[in-house]
Amino acid sequence: MTSIEVQALTKEFGTRRAVDDLTLTVLPGRVTGFLGPNGAGKSTTMRLVLGLDRPTSGTATLGGRPYAALREPLRHVGALLDAQAAHGSRTARDHLRVLAASNRIPSTRVDEVLEETGLASVARRRVKTYSLGMRQRLGIAAALLGDPEVVMLDEPSNGLDPEGIVWIRTLTRRLAGEGRTVLVSSHLMNETASFADHLVVLGRGRLLADTPMREFIHARVRPSVRIRTTDATALRTALARHGHDAVPHDDGHWTVQHARVDDIGRIASEASVPLLELAAEEGTLEQAYFDLTATEAEFTTQPQPQNHPQEA
Repeated sequence: MTSIEVQALTKEFGTRRAVDDLTLTVLPGRVTGFLGPNGAGKSTTMRLVLGLDRPTSGTATLGGRPYAALREPLRHVGALLDAQAAHGSRTARDHLRVLAASNRIPSTRVDEVLEETGLASVARRRVKTYSLGMRQRLGIAAALLGDPEVVMLDEPSNGLDPEGIVWIRTLTRRLAGEGRTVLVSSHLMNETASFADHLVVLGRGRLLADTPMREFIHARVRPSVRIRTTDATALRTALARHGHDAVPHDDGHWTVQHARVDDIGRIASEASVPLLELAAEEGTLEQAYFDLTATEAEFTTQPQPQNHPQEA
């Protein structure tokens, strides 16, 4: 199957370097989540892979070939970069028929992807009447039209309702399960955690991480244990004896940082501490992401000083 290969890729816009000596490979058979703060270079990288921008230096290829060298490219690569790309005066069906004809894709495929994306019932409506979520579905239908080995989706959940977000999750997992190369850019951390196997993280155009998702989280966020007891004194004494510190919370539960649930359970059992609750609190993708990118955001919000009214 086809992989995406980026080698020493750099793109400059005037004095600004949007992509900075980037090297990575996106492999088939898994969903790769593409993360980074605003301005990190994610969309520019995807445009470079698709030949929509020309790199300042370096290469971006698909199965060893640049996008421009692909004959009937929709049969090899499907992409959603801009949900507004379809002409508003065309119907969804006509938009897809034009794309199909340009790449010698059978017209029967148009109806198949309309059905798959949930647009069959509105296929003859003009695109300008579509909501953002419907346009997103149309963009995904276009990406799937040629039954490609590579699928690249930039913020595909934008405008989708909860049912649509679940559908995107299922779709990307299915495509990867079929052995395709799937690259998905998203700002939704919890959603990315639900479908991605692997993560690529950019910051200011540079590669910050290229790793399996669980390894990414575990390397940056230490696990903790949530515990509730009727004998707080006995709990703290037992934990302190083994070098653990329990932090109390207003609702009555305690948190033991940097600990495993098996170890804490054993300590409580040996000390005969009565337990009402014992649960692992695993690190989240959001926590790990912010730990890595805290200094890489181009645009950040600073707390504003509080203004006090002047004395009359």
